[in-house]
Amino acid sequence: MIAQNGKNGQVFLVIDPFNEQLGLKVPKLEADVLLVTHSHYDHNNKEAVFSPQSGQTPFFIDGPGEYDVKGVFIQGIHSWHDEKEGKERGENTIYTIDIEDLKLCHLGDLGQKELSESQIDTIGNVDVLMIPVGGTYTIDAKTASNIISQIEPKVVIPTHYHLPKLKVKLDGVESFLKVMGVKEAEILNKLSIKSKDLSLDGRRIVVLKP
Repeated sequence: MIAQNGKNGQVFLVIDPFNEQLGLKVPKLEADVLLVTHSHYDHNNKEAVFSPQSGQTPFFIDGPGEYDVKGVFIQGIHSWHDEKEGKERGENTIYTIDIEDLKLCHLGDLGQKELSESQIDTIGNVDVLMIPVGGTYTIDAKTASNIISQIEPKVVIPTHYHLPKLKVKLDGVESFLKVMGVKEAEILNKLSIKSKDLSLDGRRIVVLKP
């Protein structure tokens, strides 16, 4: 993720870098800020990420709290990787990212059937939501649809779904699109967006190519 932030110039962010044990090739990853939602190997490949300026490890965030890095305001919000507290997969951090008059939200490996009122209030108004949809280890398509209704973002980017060569069993993104009533997906190599581009009517669902 690259954001243009006034006098700070471009700010590079990476969220949840995966490990090649998943069966997917890890791309070249550069970041000023690295965010990890939980400590599982498939989301916590810190060694694969370097700072574009120094070649060193980027500023690292891995839990709840408030952070201001190069003019980017990030808030980590506690959540659960599982439906019930205390199950084996444990905790997860939701991140909101405020930059360029936009608010982004990444739900990580959320496993809750719904967000609490406190979580919704803390997340606030979201422009771009990144949400898991593949089930098994996180919420499935139907639950994702319900949580989207709770947050009401302007743009939705599905994450954590089946891809060719992936070694873990997840539902495909098609299941999510069907639940959302999307007949023809908007599939992009990358998404460039500014606040003035956001529609006040309707919701945009974008599938990013891996």
